[in-house]
Amino acid sequence: DLLRSGDIDTQTAANEIDNDINRLKSIATRFSKIGSQPELKTSSLNNTINNVISYLQSRLPNNITIRTNLIDDICINHNPILLGWTIENLCKNSADAISGSGEIVISTYYKKNNAIIDVTDNGKGMSQSTIRKIFRTGFTTKQRGWGIGLALSKRIICEYHKGKIFVASSEIGEGTTIRIILPQKTCTK
Repeated sequence: DLLRSGDIDTQTAANEIDNDINRLKSIATRFSKIGSQPELKTSSLNNTINNVISYLQSRLPNNITIRTNLIDDICINHNPILLGWTIENLCKNSADAISGSGEIVISTYYKKNNAIIDVTDNGKGMSQSTIRKIFRTGFTTKQRGWGIGLALSKRIICEYHKGKIFVASSEIGEGTTIRIILPQKTCTK
């Protein structure tokens, strides 16, 4: 699509194709990890988040910006591929919820030795009825979709990382914040 638009030079297009190839490899790896116990390793939470943002930046509509509010780099025991997938899925859902221009903000902080990740958008928000169902397999509010993204995200966070994921806040017409809590801070850099 970038090449067809004529708004991009061939080197940049080649780099984006390389990024997409690497992303496809990552997707294949993700699916292979879903059926088995993934390896968790102590690594930078900020690197995981920044890698997702770097990938999504050129793939989201131009009217949507991603901003971060990350605390000093922290290391936590996690699987960067699967946690990155979860954050990517939350950002894509946020983008879908935004009509017109908008913003997605990813914030991190600590609370009681837990690493907290908030993904906040200024989209359409959700009703209480929708909030109760969004992590159920097969539930979707989209015209197209299978309703598996948030169900897989919940499995990744709760079963593999022994954390929590939930709607921290949502208001119709104002936006939504999804919160991820990852237990046991392991180190700070």
